[in-house]
Amino acid sequence: MLGITRIWHDVAGREQVVADGSLIRIATALGYPAGTGTEIAASLDRIAQERREPPAMLVTGVGLPTPLPPGLIELALAREDGTPVPGDQPVWELPPIDEPGYYTLTIGEHRLTLAVAPATCPTLADLLPESRRNDRLWGAAVQVPALRGARPQAFGTFAQLAEAVELFAGLGADALAINPAHALFPGNGHGFSPYSPSSRLYLNAAMGDPELVGLPAPPLGEAAAADGLIAWESAMPERQAHLRAVFDGLDAQTRARIAADNAAHEPGLTRQAVYDALDCRYRPQGAHGWPDWPEELRSPDSDAVARFAADHPEEVAFHAFTQWLARESLGQVQQRARQAGMAIGLVGDLAVGVDPAGADAWAMRDDLLDGLTIGAPPDPLGPLGQNWMLTSFSPQGLKRSGYAPWIRMVRAALATSGALRIDHAFGLARLWVVPEGEDSCAGAYLEYPFADLVRLAALEAHRAGALIIAEDLGTAPHGFLPAIESAAMLGMRVLWFERAADQGFIGAADYAAEAVAMTGTHDTATVAGWWTGRDLDWAEALGRLPEGTTRADAEDNRAWDRGLLWATLTGDHTPRPAPENPGPVVTAALAHIGRTPSRLAIAPLEDLLAEVEQPNLPGTITEHPNWRRRLAAPLADLLAQPDTAARIRALTDGRAGTGE
Repeated sequence: MLGITRIWHDVAGREQVVADGSLIRIATALGYPAGTGTEIAASLDRIAQERREPPAMLVTGVGLPTPLPPGLIELALAREDGTPVPGDQPVWELPPIDEPGYYTLTIGEHRLTLAVAPATCPTLADLLPESRRNDRLWGAAVQVPALRGARPQAFGTFAQLAEAVELFAGLGADALAINPAHALFPGNGHGFSPYSPSSRLYLNAAMGDPELVGLPAPPLGEAAAADGLIAWESAMPERQAHLRAVFDGLDAQTRARIAADNAAHEPGLTRQAVYDALDCRYRPQGAHGWPDWPEELRSPDSDAVARFAADHPEEVAFHAFTQWLARESLGQVQQRARQAGMAIGLVGDLAVGVDPAGADAWAMRDDLLDGLTIGAPPDPLGPLGQNWMLTSFSPQGLKRSGYAPWIRMVRAALATSGALRIDHAFGLARLWVVPEGEDSCAGAYLEYPFADLVRLAALEAHRAGALIIAEDLGTAPHGFLPAIESAAMLGMRVLWFERAADQGFIGAADYAAEAVAMTGTHDTATVAGWWTGRDLDWAEALGRLPEGTTRADAEDNRAWDRGLLWATLTGDHTPRPAPENPGPVVTAALAHIGRTPSRLAIAPLEDLLAEVEQPNLPGTITEHPNWRRRLAAPLADLLAQPDTAARIRALTDGRAGTGE
């Protein structure tokens, strides 16, 4: 009834049963206590009542009749003496609508929104000119903070991203995929993971660049870094101080222009700015977000919050300015990408959840999970399971709100990109939820209104004229893959996971056409790192080798896999390079994904540069330098190096060919 799955199957196909204690805690956290018989009865009555209530939104598809739920049309037939006449409820339907969009539907005294989605998301054939309809495109994936440009900075911002899109467009790329640009906690040098945002509605203010939008800016130094890593602890406060200096230097006319631009983003923008102002006030006192604030400030609608905003107008205005700066800067990047000839431009990334102490959780308490965090059961990327310590929308909250906050989130992500990657897209169908304070093994799968969310994603992509990419790596829920394929969402086909039944790597010709072919992601070993065994070094050092496997065992397995990979990449008897010589393998891997029939191939920048270290190691926080790595030199210099140029040619030549 609540969509909590008691029995599920792990990555090896073994049946798993969720313990009663976990079920009770999860149901209670969803607002349906189940600890006693009395509580269960009351919760069942509440569920029955909620099912009789009219919905806030109906989601349907173009050209389809739409059945109306009983909550909208209830008929009762009674005899003359008042006794009811038994019988089935008639089924009432709305006639098909042929134009996608949002409609207002009024039935009696009830008004709701009717969302009519197109049959599919836009495809590359829809977006490309006739002369390019059959082209197989390529692009790169970059971690924005890792970028270096001509200007020295402590970490890459949208200024360096603007340089990157023009450089890659000059090489013939049509897309540049980036890590999430969601709002973090302003000036905080400790919460820097792009996948643990404060809000998915707003942007990381530290990424905005004054010069991109024509504003003067004081010089920005480069905070001290060690071993080529970003020193976030010092860099973020310095960046915040720099942005304050820019804000303080604005004249009245510019402030008025910014306020006028921001008016279209109200009232949510001011609420975000107030949250950021409060966070900056209380974080130095040891608070991590709103749960640690004084009680009267924990609701955004409280009188105390209103008084704080009224008493600190300049502070609120500063944070609204930083959001304007980030939004306008990222918009400039996408504009430059398209002007430079990219068919897609930026591929944004939508994180699967938010920090439970962040701005979204503060502003949308009734719409998000409370007392539950999300993660993953054990799988190849996280052998011990994962608790990401994030929250996300609750299924009940989505339905009560008519999906309004989810739609706003997707719309915000599409506003400055030509495609959107949905991180852990399985979350459209189900999420692994964990009772607060528990390990991931105490969790269970919670079902989501999958059909509605897919249709809404298609509708928003249609309105934006953008592609949708579903990160579908891992064990897919039943029916998930056919559904996203039918909706023309592009799946991800990553080299390491494209294996045949005998565990050999599949040939390039066997990749799916309507998909994104990749040599890796930010969560996987780079090609050079895998070939040299750098990932095994990390696994051994952190005690993450599979249970019962020694380093010698892992080396033997890797040696066998190297042979399988090299045979697939070359298709001949070319001598296999030694483990310490990954260069030829990286080039061959890039050529391999280039030859696939997949309409889009994306290579991580780390592979184009033949780097051995990966940006992130799933399941670690401080044990591995996640999200700290920086390029060794400006991107323009690295792309001009002969070896890098040769690797890019291998990819582009594969794209221009006819495939295997």
